[in-house]
Amino acid sequence: MKLRMAVALVAGLCTAVAAQTPAPAGVLLVLAKSDLTLSTVDPSTFKVLGRVPSGPDPHEVVASTDGRVAYISNYGGGSFNTITVVDLVEQKALPPVDLGPLRGPHGLVFVAGKLWFTAEGAKVIGSYDPGTRQIDLVLGTGQNRTHMIFVSGDVSRIVTSNVSSATMTIIEKTAGGPRGFGPGGPPPGAPNRGGTPGPAGGAPNRAGTPGAPQAPPGGRRGPGGQPQSDWDETVVAVGRGVEGFDVSPNGREIWAANAQDGTVSIVDVATRKVTETLPANVPGANRLKFTPDGKLVFVSTLRGSDLTIIDAATRRETKRVKIGRGAAGIQMQPDGSRAYVACTPDDYVAVIDLKSLEVIGQIDAGKQPDGLAWAVRR
Repeated sequence: MKLRMAVALVAGLCTAVAAQTPAPAGVLLVLAKSDLTLSTVDPSTFKVLGRVPSGPDPHEVVASTDGRVAYISNYGGGSFNTITVVDLVEQKALPPVDLGPLRGPHGLVFVAGKLWFTAEGAKVIGSYDPGTRQIDLVLGTGQNRTHMIFVSGDVSRIVTSNVSSATMTIIEKTAGGPRGFGPGGPPPGAPNRGGTPGPAGGAPNRAGTPGAPQAPPGGRRGPGGQPQSDWDETVVAVGRGVEGFDVSPNGREIWAANAQDGTVSIVDVATRKVTETLPANVPGANRLKFTPDGKLVFVSTLRGSDLTIIDAATRRETKRVKIGRGAAGIQMQPDGSRAYVACTPDDYVAVIDLKSLEVIGQIDAGKQPDGLAWAVRR
């Protein structure tokens, strides 16, 4: 009887401890460019849980919203045209996404159930629907080396950095408006709305100008009478070699690191204009990330040993942290406790405590780590 009571007591204690111990908030995904692998890392122990082939020349990685699938851009300096797909549950590679003529995939985000990507070689961004396994949207930027990408949660705004053009592109969804028929006007007999007669016996135009095409009331309509949307693009000149950037958590500012100038451009989202250029002295800047609370900005560089930390409110440097011979990818832990920085030349990922702003550990996840992502199983 005493033995049974003791066993029951131990079982009860174990259940209580288990209930008090929170489940892991997620896993860190690490791309190793030289090893051509994607590693899944336990953030509590820094141990690699599994490795999967990444496909050729892996650069960026992102996880689906449910944390079950990872997508890896196979860059090839702008010449490859695949995105590797990884089953994170079974830890195995799935058939890749063939982008056809959209070469040089690089920047990736997963928003609203779709994978959004840049394709440098085609100067475009696109979205891929995993449900239909089809690319369902392609938008051109007309800029050289469209590299990294941000998509708002409601898919109303897309932002890209364009390295060789030294620009940022802000793409915003708008309601569909009138569309013309070109210099020749509408085809003979095309119906118009209200006003003066159109050419070749066409119905009158609403505005009274012969042949002027008009949109139906409420804007253009697609199949089934649904309103049709459109996209407006604004190109904003920033600094030379702009690559890494981030949008502030409140959505009001875009901070972009200019690798060749060593500066950081701040773009006001509302006016779509550069409001300030910070002399950050970060030549070779590679990535830039806000902390989850929006108070600090981290900037990595492959040309030096320091990670630069800037106060977002004062626009002044807070600290420089020694992390190795150079760094690329930056990933913030969603709970705001840590940052992970890929120290590519040193073959490890530095772990930084966001309270002390000190390095508290290293993760060995293959040679030349670069792209990082966070995956939460739902």
